[in-house]
Amino acid sequence: MRPARFTLDPAFTVGKVNPRLFGSFVEHLGRCVYTGIFEPGHPTADDAGLRQDVLDLVRELGVTAIRYPGGNFVSGYKWEDSVGPVDQRPRRLDLAWRTTESNRFGLSEYIAFLKKVGPQAEPMMAVNLGTRGVAEAIELQEYANHPSGTELSDRRIGHGDKDPFGIRLWCLGNEMDGPWQTGHKTAKEYGRLAAETARAMRQIDPSVELVACGSSGQAMETFAEWEATVLEETYDLVDYISLHAYYEPLDGDVDSFLASAVDMESFIDNVVATCDHVGARLKSKKKINLSFDEWNVWYLSRTEAQVSALDWPEAPRLLEDNYSVTDAVVFGSLLIALLRHADRVTVACLAQLVNVIAPIMTEPGGPAWRQTTFFPFAQASKHGRGEVLDVRVDSPTYETKKYGETDLLHATAVRADDGTVTVFAVNRSRTEALPLEVALGALDLTRVVEHSALADTDPDARNTLTDPERVTPHGIDTTTLTNGHLTAVLEPLSWNMIRLA
Repeated sequence: MRPARFTLDPAFTVGKVNPRLFGSFVEHLGRCVYTGIFEPGHPTADDAGLRQDVLDLVRELGVTAIRYPGGNFVSGYKWEDSVGPVDQRPRRLDLAWRTTESNRFGLSEYIAFLKKVGPQAEPMMAVNLGTRGVAEAIELQEYANHPSGTELSDRRIGHGDKDPFGIRLWCLGNEMDGPWQTGHKTAKEYGRLAAETARAMRQIDPSVELVACGSSGQAMETFAEWEATVLEETYDLVDYISLHAYYEPLDGDVDSFLASAVDMESFIDNVVATCDHVGARLKSKKKINLSFDEWNVWYLSRTEAQVSALDWPEAPRLLEDNYSVTDAVVFGSLLIALLRHADRVTVACLAQLVNVIAPIMTEPGGPAWRQTTFFPFAQASKHGRGEVLDVRVDSPTYETKKYGETDLLHATAVRADDGTVTVFAVNRSRTEALPLEVALGALDLTRVVEHSALADTDPDARNTLTDPERVTPHGIDTTTLTNGHLTAVLEPLSWNMIRLA
């Protein structure tokens, strides 16, 4: 196979990576919270019931902004149920997932969890604009953020939280374009409600950052028209519009699945174009950024039957996809797509964090372990900080049913503040190694620090409770850097991280 090639030059960049690009998502869904991050009585649990083994893995994963409490769950959420003495909190039916919510883990526990993850973990709170509205949103904001001296802020203090939670980043509802959403609205209805909510929240604190709901996917019939209508109402009041996308192999079409990032990049480009079109119509110099606050590989086709069969259990096993090497390569490619658009995608949330379509799995009373998708995310979060360089590949191609002719190589590169460069690259070929040549131009780089690859002779290999380390990254020692020219070989069906100094 002929080599894939690209050139890196510090004069040609995409944009600075916002740390929020490495966010995640905790929803009251399945076992994400209960027996995921929170399991009183577990051998590793601290006094607050948080699993220390999970906390260690969350820190290793490197997540930043953590979106909460949903997701579809938020459209029936009464925040008042989640505060105050735990033994006085009501049990509620959750219409989104046909389960029963105990509210044993609530707003205060979420903030305490973030503090234990570390200073990099930032709250990203969603408000219910499905069954509730402006009043409830600003009451939640006052309870969470006002220092003291009002009924709601003093109620928080009375509940044991003297210091305000300091939530700056807020989602104005969730997937309100979706007919599955409790309180589903038309674009005009939602746009007006989001605008009024944003206006009221800014009266309390003009510095809040607000995310308006975009389309739940590019395939929605109302896509683009939804964004345009919502932004006509909210353009000067919000900072971001959201995107959600999940990918799975359909009808056994693995080649198209491996090219999923083609759709993700198209989705991003089309939303940017819509945002800028509305800005031009409004004669505004402001740019709306993108919050890709739900993304992942998700075997969604299995979910409807799972949920419809439920009879209001508490924290059942739901959406517990076990990810293969193939899934991890697609997942890494989606990360590359986000980095390639770091100039406009400044928030992104991997959905979700634990157990539910997650990089971390747990067993009640037992161990926690890393899924295959854990490794690309952890590597990108650790080494993908800095300025994204413009990568334009010359690559061999392959044919896909869904996306037509597609590059075998998908790649990006990030230059850190100290001048080091990390290349992230995926070889989409299922059968052939892909030679890679990179011209480094004016970059002052002289050595390969590390070439790490995630690949396996069995593309279906995965980590499980009984074999939690079946798949891990391995080092490649044949990659060279000579006279400003990098030469590497990317294994078939592989995620690669190449660090240069």
